[in-house]
Amino acid sequence: MPSPITPELVVELTNVADPNLSPDGNRVAFVQSSIDDDSLREQSRIMVADMSSGEATLFTGGDDDGSPKHSPDGASLAFVRPDGKERQQIWIIPTSGGEARQLTSVPGGVTGIAWSPDSRSIAFASDVDPDLPPDDSASASLPRTKVVRRIRYRGDTIGWRGDAFRHLFVADVESGETRQLTDGEGDDSAPTWSPDGSKIAFIGDRRDGKDIETRSDVYLIASAGGALEHWSEGLSGIAAVTWSPGGDALAVVGSDRNEAPAGWQGWVYILQLGQAPRRLTDDSLKPAGSYAPLIPPPDMRWTSDDRIAFLADVRGESALYEAAVADGGFHRIAGGRAVFTAVTFDAAGRRAVVLSATPTSPGDLHRVDLESGAMTQLTAYNREYLQAHPPARFEKFTMKRAGADIESRLFFPPNFDPTERYPLILDIHGGPHGVFGDAFDNIQQVLATAGYVVLAVNPRGTSTYGVDFMMAVHGDWGGEDYLDIMAAMDEVSARDYIDTSRLGITGYSYGGFMSSWIIGHDTRFGAAVVGAPCINLSSMYGTSDIGVSFGEVQWGGRRVDALDAFLEHSPLTYAQNVETPVLLMHGEADARCPIEQSEQYFVALKRLDKEVEFVRFPDSAHSFLRRGHPKLRMEYLTRLLDWMAGHIGAGASSRVESEPVPADD
Repeated sequence: MPSPITPELVVELTNVADPNLSPDGNRVAFVQSSIDDDSLREQSRIMVADMSSGEATLFTGGDDDGSPKHSPDGASLAFVRPDGKERQQIWIIPTSGGEARQLTSVPGGVTGIAWSPDSRSIAFASDVDPDLPPDDSASASLPRTKVVRRIRYRGDTIGWRGDAFRHLFVADVESGETRQLTDGEGDDSAPTWSPDGSKIAFIGDRRDGKDIETRSDVYLIASAGGALEHWSEGLSGIAAVTWSPGGDALAVVGSDRNEAPAGWQGWVYILQLGQAPRRLTDDSLKPAGSYAPLIPPPDMRWTSDDRIAFLADVRGESALYEAAVADGGFHRIAGGRAVFTAVTFDAAGRRAVVLSATPTSPGDLHRVDLESGAMTQLTAYNREYLQAHPPARFEKFTMKRAGADIESRLFFPPNFDPTERYPLILDIHGGPHGVFGDAFDNIQQVLATAGYVVLAVNPRGTSTYGVDFMMAVHGDWGGEDYLDIMAAMDEVSARDYIDTSRLGITGYSYGGFMSSWIIGHDTRFGAAVVGAPCINLSSMYGTSDIGVSFGEVQWGGRRVDALDAFLEHSPLTYAQNVETPVLLMHGEADARCPIEQSEQYFVALKRLDKEVEFVRFPDSAHSFLRRGHPKLRMEYLTRLLDWMAGHIGAGASSRVESEPVPADD
């Protein structure tokens, strides 16, 4: 008998990440991670799969290995592994097998490794902190004061930044000798070697005002060191970069709009020194890009002199696309009805591997023939679990409101019977430029298979629906986005199978903002679970790691100039209107939406004699639902279920077998 997907899925599911094809395209290295049943510790290992058979074998012996990269000559595999101080370092292992050896030992750890074309060097990025005492210094173990001189002195998940900046280094593979390539005030990432190995292109945020605006550029530096060349004049942000075969041009994912950073909505451009950027794509696509430093840029590849392959999203779906350099036309190679989170190419540009998630599978590797677009699944680690715990099926529907098409996804309990009535839970995504896509979502699956109908709306502000749709929320949090969501809620609530006396609402981050905003303006919900919310925009402006750079774009400018608007658009202002029982859940190490946001809301509701409970998750950053301790991730889901069951009742169980609800074509 099939069973629901419970919070234990956190430890039951196996995750796949970081695929990297060998130059000849015959094998793919990737990271396989799972949770140890006894210790509840996540273990990640490098696997290598044969591209013909799909058979995968364990390749490294560490418990925390990641980011595999084949050398261009195919003889070696570089990867990262933490040292004794939990700093990621580069290790090298022959692809024929054998013992791995440690290549680097840098105080700031390693990110973004890239092989030189001759396989003799590796470029990488590492933090340089001028205030950090050497490991062997007597003062290294003593308490340190922290001096703040800039606004962005810390970052969620990465912690204290102070006066540290991320710079580029090059390590000699044979000797291990490491030299620093860049310096100064600016964070550098994503090094990419030119085809002849003479230069390295990289993404850097070196402009004045970097604390206030989210800006990034493409720079070139000789691989031997020297002055920087600025190649992205005319663009305000860069999220991915790759070289042309001849080394005279770059293809980038970038943006020319200050209010639309490239990670939110970018376009593919061709860059040549001394020439204006030339755009190849339009608003119908959102090319995949980085969110430095946590999410590196995805691979994109000049597959011929006139063709560039890249990942892009459209209306919550992903595909692999190809753009023509000469005329700017582009077309889909493969994809749709899925979300691609990574891609890797062979040296010839004929074969690719994508990491693909669907609403019924959390993610597997698929081989893609770039000529035909044919896709073949390579991994299926979670097949047995998903057979025993079938995921909820869904439908998509679109409604027009205030001149815009608002798309939603509706998830149904197993054996859904439209003649019965079900409780409905409204789920709200983060961002506000996040998106509910065609991918497996833990919260939606746990709720739906527990017997709830789950509504997931993509209101104004959501990305992948065009830049104007995305930017419509700027300065209007709680305005048209709120009305979009409630219009979809009204539409679904009118269906005969919804029990309107049993309505719940939940959301995380911006979803936490909107959940608390809604219950301050609408009393129909019997339960609310609010995760890591933005409650008071005024205080968040000064306490969030991105309060200034993000807040001034989203909320109408500087706090001193827009204080009335900040208060008007803060859920805290409407706390006295709340009638819904509220469960607040927040990570204590959250620097993005600091825990003081939930503290303020809890005190306000409690003082008003509202029903509210507050759960604090220790040592947990904003992204802990994806990267945090498994026990805490399970507990979040368990408390969510328990709060809903305790206030709107347990999810309904269908008594009659029916045809599955079809997914929308």
